[in-house]
Amino acid sequence: MAETKGSAGRKSGMDVDTKLVRELAELLAETGLTEIEVEDGERKVRVSRGGGVAAAPAYAPPPPLAAASAPGAAPGDAPAAPAADDHAGALKSPMVGTCYLAPEPEAPNFVKVGDSVKEGDTLLIVEAMKVMNPIAADKAGTVKAILVDNAQPVEFDQPLVVIG
Repeated sequence: MAETKGSAGRKSGMDVDTKLVRELAELLAETGLTEIEVEDGERKVRVSRGGGVAAAPAYAPPPPLAAASAPGAAPGDAPAAPAADDHAGALKSPMVGTCYLAPEPEAPNFVKVGDSVKEGDTLLIVEAMKVMNPIAADKAGTVKAILVDNAQPVEFDQPLVVIG
């Protein structure tokens, strides 16, 4: 019977590779992801952290917070607060990820409030799982508001930019 329990601990019970779980947890912390799943043959490991779910509501109300932080932020961010109430026509994030307003850290932003854009112009980038996804204007017009900050985590369907 003792042999069966020992075997059962490896075959029918859960044999957790704690080193792998720790590495995946570190990867979550490094990348800012809230969940990661790895599959190797019959074994599947999913690691998630609840912090990402709690953070989502914190980004829903930033327009009022953005107005409060506007003096320390870029001057183009101040007009975002009034237009933030009108999210009906805002371009929304097609995915969860991290939003970048410029192609590189030292480069100028793709657009700023007041810029004229054409349909298809890149407005920002959303990084998801180390893939940079350009987010293009869905219509021509003038950038009325940028509702996110550089390097800010964004959720699916979160308003990003208002074009009028």
